Amino acid sequence: MAEDQSNESSSKARQSQKIHPIAIANDKTDDEFIRDYLKPSPEWATWLRPLTQKPYSLEFLSSHELSKDDFKACFDIIELTSGADYKSSSVGWHPAMKKKEMKSPDLRYILVKDDTGTVKGFTSLMPTFENHEPVLYCYEVHLTPDLQGSGLGKHLMAQLIAIAENIPSTKKVMLTCFTSNANGLKFYEKLGFTKDEFSPRDRTLRGGKVVKPDYVILSRGTAHGGADGDWN
Repeated sequence: MAEDQSNESSSKARQSQKIHPIAIANDKTDDEFIRDYLKPSPEWATWLRPLTQKPYSLEFLSSHELSKDDFKACFDIIELTSGADYKSSSVGWHPAMKKKEMKSPDLRYILVKDDTGTVKGFTSLMPTFENHEPVLYCYEVHLTPDLQGSGLGKHLMAQLIAIAENIPSTKKVMLTCFTSNANGLKFYEKLGFTKDEFSPRDRTLRGGKVVKPDYVILSRGTAHGGADGDWN
């Protein structure tokens, strides 16, 4: 009898434990993630370029669902648009490390393709914890040069921000940007991103020389302020 009561108590204790919304989000299938966090309209899967009205398709999928061709296309766009920034930074450009990061299990992608099925831009994101805070981290947002300045980047970031707003407890959207990427910094500033409190700071060496970091961490708070509320 005592053993039965103990087992019953343990079972109730396990059932009463709260699963964090970040863990719930990462456990969802792509279709569930789209339904619950993107909450898309019927037109979600198509983006029209404002000046030309040329249609582009949007696809949402997990890192392990990327085809080899799409993965290579995403990597090539990163190298094309940001390779120089990586190479000139203290981080350096390490293709193998970047590819490993791009395959992180909880990473999700929004791909943009033209009418030939070629990837022309993408963003990658992950619900995660940074400094013990629940956040949505934007790992990448890149466009081919012909689509830069078209409004597509803003559109992709709007999707990403909507996801952050719809995952309970998420306090902010975070990302990193090279300080050499002046256009990128202006772009994020217009979207409401500011330097995060955990962004690296200037270092003063013994001789008095000031060393400035070559990247900055930016963040944008969510509308609900990350209130924990009741988790399900």
